Amino acid sequence: MDAAAEVTRTGPSFRARLLGASPWPRRRIAREAVITSLLSGVAGVLRVAEAGSLVQGGALALLVAVLFLARRALPVSVLLAASVMAGAFPVTSALLVCTAWSAGSVIQRPARALAAFTAGFLLHLVAGMAVAPTGALGLSVLVTVVLAGGPFFMLAVAPGFVARYRAQRFALLDALRQHNAQLVRERAMVARQARLLERQHIAQDMHDSLGHQLALIAVHAGALEVDPELNGRQREGVGVLREASRSAMRELRETVGILRNDAEMSGPGPRGGGPSSDRAAVSVDELVASSRAAGATVELQWCGARRPLTPAADRAAYRIVQEGLTNAHKHAPGAPITVALRYEPDSLVVEVSNGPVPAGVPALPPAISGQQGLTGLRERARLVGGMVHSGPTSGGGFRLAGVLPYAGDEPQSPPGGATLVAADDDLRGQTGGFPAEQGGDVLESAVPHKEFTAIMSSKRNTALGCAAAAVVFVVCVGALLVWGVWKGIDELEKGAIPASVYESARVGEAETDLRGKLPAGGSFLTDGVEEQGPALPDDAVCEHFVDDEKDLVYRFCFRDGKLASKVSYTWNP
Repeated sequence: MDAAAEVTRTGPSFRARLLGASPWPRRRIAREAVITSLLSGVAGVLRVAEAGSLVQGGALALLVAVLFLARRALPVSVLLAASVMAGAFPVTSALLVCTAWSAGSVIQRPARALAAFTAGFLLHLVAGMAVAPTGALGLSVLVTVVLAGGPFFMLAVAPGFVARYRAQRFALLDALRQHNAQLVRERAMVARQARLLERQHIAQDMHDSLGHQLALIAVHAGALEVDPELNGRQREGVGVLREASRSAMRELRETVGILRNDAEMSGPGPRGGGPSSDRAAVSVDELVASSRAAGATVELQWCGARRPLTPAADRAAYRIVQEGLTNAHKHAPGAPITVALRYEPDSLVVEVSNGPVPAGVPALPPAISGQQGLTGLRERARLVGGMVHSGPTSGGGFRLAGVLPYAGDEPQSPPGGATLVAADDDLRGQTGGFPAEQGGDVLESAVPHKEFTAIMSSKRNTALGCAAAAVVFVVCVGALLVWGVWKGIDELEKGAIPASVYESARVGEAETDLRGKLPAGGSFLTDGVEEQGPALPDDAVCEHFVDDEKDLVYRFCFRDGKLASKVSYTWNP
């Protein structure tokens, strides 16, 4: 088995896990450095103040720094180590808070998180008991767990719980954003497929209906052209009609081919691309010549050095001129027409303008216009990154102008053949498009919409449940602390007496009278204090109490219902 297979089988190495835990931008490097310096510096200084040893302080500061920096790569191991250190050296409690926060954020499985924090608590408890003074009071198991568990819950469990809730909240938001982005991409794909299918239907209808009618026009025009009864001028007019029908057939085939190619093409490339039409911007002269032959007064102006255009922009320029001339012939017959093509530094400006209808020209009924031609021109220009403007002029005429970018300015589709959602096809009302075949960084590109808001609203109960659980947890911890304080006060009352009670006791006094002055019940405060005093007398029952102000122990020994002896001595708690 080779090395690569061995790494795959055994998982990432320790170095890979340590270095690849998360990216480290400059801001995080600065933040980590500042927090590491504060934690290690404070722990080292406090340890030096406690032990009076620079070596211990420096070693502790170095260990704190290493554990803090490794907390994300090795969350469980660092949490256990920090728990031991916090139990043995309380000056490192701040490190336990940081490592618990990181462990709660990083550990995914609840069972593993519970096991890690439980093991951390046990190690914290054992470490605290191991470094306790030799003559310390012996405490019951329940009291020991309460006294050690309260600080651990506040320093480790509470930060870990909050961090885990925060991490789950962000994970939920990320999942919802990814779901939202996926829905937008799917709807964009559906819209594109519907659009391409409709194009294919339009192409088929145009080919079947318009193609047939134009073919009939061309056939009849050809028959009229050879009719011997027509004179020369009539034959010339019929020839123009036949040539126009042939040109219309050619353009129809061209348009049908474009529609079918767009519907069948699935590879990458800019929309509206493909082979250049033979009706390009340089063929505008033919349009002008045809209009002049029909009797119109047309002036053609070329400005600037001619530059290449993309096939789609080239075709759009030709269509603008064609639409402008057609509209002038329909709505203003006999009016002078000006066609201007200006090659600007960044784009081609195509302009077709006509004046008002001259006086003496018979009025024609208003031409029926559905504005479909101008709408199509605007769409063509938009697809190549340009724009089209139309409107009346101050002199009573009409002006149609378009601005089309050169070859290098046409917007490209996203890589991989992805399609952006056009404004007209935006079914979601979104402000930006999404690639149909690529995911990308949804955290920055996804835009919340109504569906996203609805999904978030549906998760409100979960969020409220988590918040309620957090409140219950805090209340329980607070109640536990209150119970611990109350228990400590109660134990103090059971095991402590003032010095006046000891001084008023007399040897030989009745046991019942003296016990009326002493607290009833035992206390953990007096556990083990008999080992520090004089030897116990034989055949006597002794009770021990501590002074409520000084480090003194009072012993009362009873025999045969009377006080046999009383002793006071100093003790080391």
